Amino acid sequence: MDRKKEWFQHWFDTDYYHLLYDNRDEKEAEFFMKNLIQFLDIKKGDKILDLPCGKGRHALFLNAQGYDVVGADLSKNSIKFAKTFENSSLKFTEHDMRNPLEGRYDAIFNLFTSFGYFDQNRTNIKVLTNFKNALKKNGSVIIDFLNIEKVVNNLIPEEIFLKNGINFHISRSVKDGFLIKNIMFHADDEDHHFIEKVQCLSLQDIKDFSDIANLKIKHIFGDYILSSFDKKNSDRLILILQ
Repeated sequence: MDRKKEWFQHWFDTDYYHLLYDNRDEKEAEFFMKNLIQFLDIKKGDKILDLPCGKGRHALFLNAQGYDVVGADLSKNSIKFAKTFENSSLKFTEHDMRNPLEGRYDAIFNLFTSFGYFDQNRTNIKVLTNFKNALKKNGSVIIDFLNIEKVVNNLIPEEIFLKNGINFHISRSVKDGFLIKNIMFHADDEDHHFIEKVQCLSLQDIKDFSDIANLKIKHIFGDYILSSFDKKNSDRLILILQ
């Protein structure tokens, strides 16, 4: 693989990635977004950025609720697919969140553990700074991250998923401050091996990054029904920044 093409771009751009994660609960995701919209009091016609947007399912849902939505993602294949759903108030574009954003938004959604994939903390700060610079006055950034303490304490070292006739062998470990997932499988007459890495970021870590980026944490939740965060028991770490 071309070393310039980083692992998260290469893996997320494959059909195998979407196959492995096709069981994600869309009803739960839509319920979460409805809760966010209501809590943030986002008005019809307000502008929302969904980054990264994948193939656009959540951007489509937000648009159907009456919002002007831009979906952005690093994956060329995902954006090519999502563009088939564009309309006058729904647009999709290729974008690397490490680069400055065009436009201004009432809300920026960074959902389902889409933060912390980078090797250096200064890159996390750069991403948050890009988000801050793209906000309208009184706009909000929503970071939906995993609760790393609970994940590490309940880590499943190995398991196998059967999807569409493919056995995905998954192993997990923590090394050098990263949660690492090895994904191995045989498909299309080839052996495949991909690695997912996400930083083991705590609430304090993200708060420190946010402070440097001139964003302040206004609210902290621990699940998709917006319950209070408990670092030992909460499934998620959901932050509202302004």
